[in-house]
This record gives sequence, structure tokens and C-alpha cells, in this order.
Amino acid sequence: MLIVMHKDATPAQVARVCNTIRAMGLAPHPIPGAQRVAIGITGNKGAVDTGRLESLAGVLSVIPVTQPYKLASRETKPEDTVIDVNGIKIGGGSIAIIAGPCAVENLTQAMTIARSVKRSGATVMRGGAFKPRTSPYAFQGLGEAGLKILKKIRRATGMPVISEALDTDNFQLVESYVDIVQIGARNMQNYSLLKKAGRSAKPVMLKRGISSTIHEFLLAAEYILAEGNYQVILCERGIRTFSDHTRYTLDISSIPELKRITHLPVVVDPSHAAGKRDIVVPLAKAAIAAGADGVMVEVHDRPEEALSDGPQSLTLEMFREMVGELKAIVRASPRRGLRPRS
Repeated sequence: MLIVMHKDATPAQVARVCNTIRAMGLAPHPIPGAQRVAIGITGNKGAVDTGRLESLAGVLSVIPVTQPYKLASRETKPEDTVIDVNGIKIGGGSIAIIAGPCAVENLTQAMTIARSVKRSGATVMRGGAFKPRTSPYAFQGLGEAGLKILKKIRRATGMPVISEALDTDNFQLVESYVDIVQIGARNMQNYSLLKKAGRSAKPVMLKRGISSTIHEFLLAAEYILAEGNYQVILCERGIRTFSDHTRYTLDISSIPELKRITHLPVVVDPSHAAGKRDIVVPLAKAAIAAGADGVMVEVHDRPEEALSDGPQSLTLEMFREMVGELKAIVRASPRRGLRPRS
């Protein structure tokens, strides 16, 4: 359910409505808009006494929300959500370009890549400190030492950094070092972790599970939103199908559909979908053309020596060329407000 306030409603009136919702045993979620404040309501198991809410001062209307992902739905918030990460905008027209190695291996490697991708146009640095790997014998990441390297990179380059939290035990550690916390595809339905992320003050990038529907994806995001963290970035990274010529199948059709039904920013990870570096750039171009708010790609200065995901990592030169091609697509895009970041 959604309460739409009058455009001249006072903060006191908004607060009174929120207090009334709490008194009814429900949870209010104020959503500031360009013209007026809306208040989402969650927690109801049955019908809500709308008359009690409609009679409150400042309330314009009470509207039922038909989707089960109430806070993620455009029914609740028609305007795009724009997330500001240390001055870098994700959503609402700007294209975020997130780049870096799959795993942070050492300071020299990570710093070399960070400085190069920033010169080429990257806006956020990615790098795994804790790596969930299919094989228990594969490189698992440097742990906190990797997070400390990312912190040094942020200080040296000014770029925000993103890294993955694997579980509730290490979430707080990752959160203390990074600007965006990533929840990976394997954890999309780890509800304890989602709730933990929902209580964080940091933006969260949620990756779509490898066998998840869009409906399930948005309900996973709803877990984070329902806990009070509205800074959620959705990441399409490919799903498992019968196709075997790529690592996963990048669901390009999910991008315009997600943009239609949710206000949350949508970023695409073509590296994990492709599994082969030669396919990454065409998939990234397709993602931006389809309406994505950004891409996240793996880049390595010596991919043949990478400790993780070398075959799908772009070279520094490939990344530089890709950014130029993405900007050309942005310039040609008819989408309102879309602009390349210099």
C-alpha cells in the first residue's frame, strides 16, 4: 500500500502519518519525490484500515500496490532511484562503468589496474577480497588484506570501491572498508545476509541468481529495502540455460523489463555471463543499448597470469577501447537525460 502526501504536506504531517502506521503494527517507508512525499507500507497480512489513514492531515490518497515487491515497484516510486556514491551517480541517466580485477592479488597489481581504468573512464573500482569459488582449491582471495588494498586505491585514485560480502559473519568487515557492498549470485536468496545488508548505511549491489526469475530477483531486493536500506543496485549477470557456448546466458531482455517495473538502477556484468574476453565487449554494448545504467567488467593488466577469471578479463587496452564504444552508444541513445560521464 502507498500513501501519497499533498505536495505542501509538512514534515510534521509526514511524521504523524508514519507514527499512525507504526501504531497499526505496520512499517512506514517515506519516499521523497520531486514534487511530493510518498509513504510505502509493509508488514500487512490482510486488509488495512485505509479510512484511518485517509483522514490524516496532509494525505492526498491511499493507493493499493499490486506487486508483492512493494518498495521496489514503480507503483510505489515512479521516478528512477539515483544512488550517489561519493559523487558518482548510479541511475537516472549517467552511465556507471565499474572495472577492476576479479580478485585483488597484491597492491602493485591492483593499483596498476585502478590507475589505468580510471584514465580510460572507469567510475568505480571493483576487486574481490573474499572469493566464492566452485573449487575449494582455487584462490579464495586475500581477505582483509585485500580490503586494505582497496582502501589504499580509493585514497590514491579517488574512485569508490566495491567488493563482495560472502556471509553475515564478514559483512561488517567488508562494509567498513568499501563504498558499495556486493551480494553475489550465489547469495541472492541468502535472506539472513539480505536483511543484514538492509540494515547497512552503504549502497548494496545485488546480483541476480543463476536460476532466478525477475520476480524472485526483485523480491530478494525487497528484503533489503524492507529493512530500511533504499540504496539498492540490481545487477544482471547471466542465467544458466541449456546453452553451452558461453559461461552463462546474459538475459538482455531483463534490462528493459526491469527498467519498466522497478525504479532501482540496473547494472550489467557481461564478464561472468561471457566467460570469454572476446565476447565481453559486444555484451556490454548490448546492455547499454538496451537501457542499462552501467556495466561492471573484469580487467587485468596480465590476464594470462590472473589468479581468478583470467579468460574473461579484458586487457587494459580492450577496456579503453570499450569505454569509447560505450560512450558512442550513449550519445546515440534516445533516452532522456542519458549522458556519458567524461
